[in-house]
Amino acid sequence: MSFLSETLSRVKPSPTIAVTQKAAELKRAGKDVIGLGAGEPDFDTPQNIKDAAVQAIADGKTKYTAPDGIPELKEAIVAKMKRDHGLDYTPAQVSVGTGGKQTLYNAFMATLNEGDEVVIPAPYWVSYPDMVLLAGGTPVVAEASLQTNFKLTADQLEAAITPKTKWFIFNSPSNPTGAGYSRAELKELTDVLLRHPHVWIMTDDMYEHLAYDGFEFCTPAEVEPQLYDRTLTCNGVSKAYAMTGWRIGYACGPEKLIGAMRKVQSQSTSNPCSVSQWAAVEALNGTQDFLAPNNEKFVRRRNLVIEMLNNAEGISCPTPEGAFYVYPSIAGCIGKTSAAGTLIENDEIFATALLEEHGVAVVFGAAFGLSPNFRVSYATSDENLKEACTRIQAFCAGLS
Repeated sequence: MSFLSETLSRVKPSPTIAVTQKAAELKRAGKDVIGLGAGEPDFDTPQNIKDAAVQAIADGKTKYTAPDGIPELKEAIVAKMKRDHGLDYTPAQVSVGTGGKQTLYNAFMATLNEGDEVVIPAPYWVSYPDMVLLAGGTPVVAEASLQTNFKLTADQLEAAITPKTKWFIFNSPSNPTGAGYSRAELKELTDVLLRHPHVWIMTDDMYEHLAYDGFEFCTPAEVEPQLYDRTLTCNGVSKAYAMTGWRIGYACGPEKLIGAMRKVQSQSTSNPCSVSQWAAVEALNGTQDFLAPNNEKFVRRRNLVIEMLNNAEGISCPTPEGAFYVYPSIAGCIGKTSAAGTLIENDEIFATALLEEHGVAVVFGAAFGLSPNFRVSYATSDENLKEACTRIQAFCAGLS
């Protein structure tokens, strides 16, 4: 009899974390490695947010809080949802968790029973299917394609929904592709969901503020108010505010669901870090002036990466609307052999050979549910990106 639970056997470790750790190990061993795996801004947390955290420590705000967030942070989230999306919530409809990941996980744990299905568009963030499996549900993957810039169509969503569907999880702008759904594109999906009143909607809006070229972010309950009562709108401060390590995510939704999520959290982690919560209050209520300059840097980096990757033999890379990722296709590289003799049978082998032969760490596409591709995070310096893309070009040029 195995000591470990059967539940654990359903899931796998996060491939994005694994790639980041492997790159770090190679660097410590003296290898020249450029890591493009981590989904983490290289910007520092803005000073006003750091100051708010220091002040919280000085004021002794270092004790336990309510399990799912201090009132001041819930009120800041309520104000943000009204200000940015015209959505009305009360503090009782808000849950604050230890990062966006815990918020999603709490919702699945609070709602999924064996046999319940969750529709997940692919390419997807690596954790979605495994969180569903841990909670006892069944992931149903609906594949988008390069031809639609990795966006799910209404027909594909319709085909994926069954009587067993409990949730549809929606991420825009997307990790791993950066694809953002316009209001019209999102309305086509919400029209489908209106026809299936048993399906709830979980949004992952973590990259909301990372939107480029005039792209205007919108969230499902904003586009279709009739879905308000069965939508859990999830977000956090990790990406736009460069607060990944502070671990604050949040969700807004029906009070009964929020209460169920609170029960899960009260018996797992209890409250998020008290100091981080006060920092998040300042992030949401304070100046947003740093967002535009940061986005200008991201756009410059995105354009640099896209141009250089599209000049690599066998690679095709579309231009995404947001986030800080690109998701190039390597269809033109499959079946070829690297200069060191590695047969490129799939994107995982491509990524491994690229790391071992040219010292560039990327995440292979199969981890995100759609191949043959790989994900590049361009949340690093221009110099790193230029050198990494030059190496990728050299690697591809050596394929035969």
